[in-house]
Amino acid sequence: MSETVHAATLTLDTHIDIRWPDPPDATTETDRRVDFPKMRRGGLKAAVFIAYTQQGKRDADSLAAAAARAEAMLRHIRTRADGVTRHFCAAAAEMEAAHAAGALAVLSAVENGNAMARDLSRLRLWRDLGAIYLTLTHDGHNDLADAARPKPDLGDGAAEHGGLSALGRDAVREMNRIGLLIDVSHSAKSTMMQAAELSRVPIVATHSCCRALCDHPRNLDDEQLDMLRTTGGLVQITALDAFLRAAPPGGRSPATVKDLVDHVDHAVARIGIDHVGLSSDFDGGGGIPGWKDASETMNLTAELHARGYGPREIDLLWSGNFRRLMRIAASAAEG
Repeated sequence: MSETVHAATLTLDTHIDIRWPDPPDATTETDRRVDFPKMRRGGLKAAVFIAYTQQGKRDADSLAAAAARAEAMLRHIRTRADGVTRHFCAAAAEMEAAHAAGALAVLSAVENGNAMARDLSRLRLWRDLGAIYLTLTHDGHNDLADAARPKPDLGDGAAEHGGLSALGRDAVREMNRIGLLIDVSHSAKSTMMQAAELSRVPIVATHSCCRALCDHPRNLDDEQLDMLRTTGGLVQITALDAFLRAAPPGGRSPATVKDLVDHVDHAVARIGIDHVGLSSDFDGGGGIPGWKDASETMNLTAELHARGYGPREIDLLWSGNFRRLMRIAASAAEG
């Protein structure tokens, strides 16, 4: 039964990193956790590949380098689609059409608003290149907002802006205007709560887990989950061991697919099925026993099915809820 449900479901992984520079040919079997052969074997129908820039110094040269890297990565991700077996998608309807045609859907996003290099016009450039969301921060504060994990080596204190900066607020408004979703994974709680209040479009945490089950600074506490419910937003529970289960004294206790679905269960019980989704953070630290790479994607559907989630709920978790946010963002965009 779960195999039938999995085959029919538009399975979307909302956060997958790529190697840069020199990314391998994803049309062949690679040493990465995600490539197109692995997606086919695991029944993963759609993937958001990430143009990621590490937080660094904020001088003019460093910001320009980050901006150039993000743009080059977005342009590369577009080339991963051949228009036949792999469709590049920047809208929910395009992703659904790819699924109906039996093609894989290739999507893109930017991780770390630092790559904006203080220039709001880059948001429009990224959207025009097909990006569907921007992760406001990575580890370390930037010019837009405070991060959940400051970087003391860059001179970070516990907070820099008290959440969103004035530039960050302008960025949120511009992202609403052009149809770019706001991702608050990696953001400080203050940033996340302020973004949820300010944005005219529901926000998303594309790769986070529940702090009630694992006390990690990258996870969302119940108050943050409640804010997502109140504002129509979404948390995408992710397959990163440290976010799923706290390590016991003296060693690691690897989380499994069962732990991941425990976090799904908690979020669903707290804020409802309409505000919860799934992601892997593959090739960015994600990967757990049972879902070590894209070829094992079926195992997550099987565990959800075993917990009593039916076809409708599994569709919502895998992509239905995220597609809803994509549509809201598109309809709210002014140009």
